[in-house]
Amino acid sequence: MDKTERRKIKPHNAVIRLLPVLCWLGCGLPMNTGCTTNRDTDQTDAAYTTARSRMVTEQIRKRGIQDERVLHALTTVPRHLFIPPAYRNQAYDDGPLPIGQGQTISQPYIVALMSERLELSGDERVLEIGTGSGYQAAVLSLLAKQVYSIEIVPELMSSARELLAQLGYDNVTALLGDGNLGWEKDSPYDAIIVTAAAPRIPPALLEQLAEGGRLVLPVVRGEEQLLLRLRKRNGRIVEENLGLVRFVPLVDGTS
Repeated sequence: MDKTERRKIKPHNAVIRLLPVLCWLGCGLPMNTGCTTNRDTDQTDAAYTTARSRMVTEQIRKRGIQDERVLHALTTVPRHLFIPPAYRNQAYDDGPLPIGQGQTISQPYIVALMSERLELSGDERVLEIGTGSGYQAAVLSLLAKQVYSIEIVPELMSSARELLAQLGYDNVTALLGDGNLGWEKDSPYDAIIVTAAAPRIPPALLEQLAEGGRLVLPVVRGEEQLLLRLRKRNGRIVEENLGLVRFVPLVDGTS
């Protein structure tokens, strides 16, 4: 082989040596892993599982949530999948996170608290007002027989409905509509939950609540938001104050 031939080969070798670097840059992985992502995905899933278990132990159980079915649901539902990728590394932190369209996914403890206060045994029909990301609906699906969830923002409804279906939460019916009006078609409901702060208790929700049913919702009272639980007993409403909270406002479809 003469010198000319050797000079032609050198650039070719240089390209070959660059291929692992290009592969590394394209995959976003350490160079010694090549482009195989299965192991990385398994490690990430394991990390999320550990974080979820820690969340339940440190944020929820220690704050007094005792219903084992609720604790199991929070341990089971992959909260990180209901959060935009930009905030996914904070999925199991102790606070709410933005999900787009000016809305948020609630703090894990608040999801657990409201779920527990519904007093679900597994046979109930539940109405949720404010689907949002779909996370609360997924939790409720493990606690009740059937969940109807209403969202007024089309973009949120579309993404939540798709994700819930993909994850196999088949007992959740996701609906586009004004939550202030409830969902009369499938009423009455054994439990109703509202995941945004209402300026007043929507009358339609009280009408659609079954005898003995529970309605849990945040309501604006003066400068504060109170988390209330309302029970229907012999046609009358009994109100219970569960404490101060902070939610995004409930959107009124007539405004």
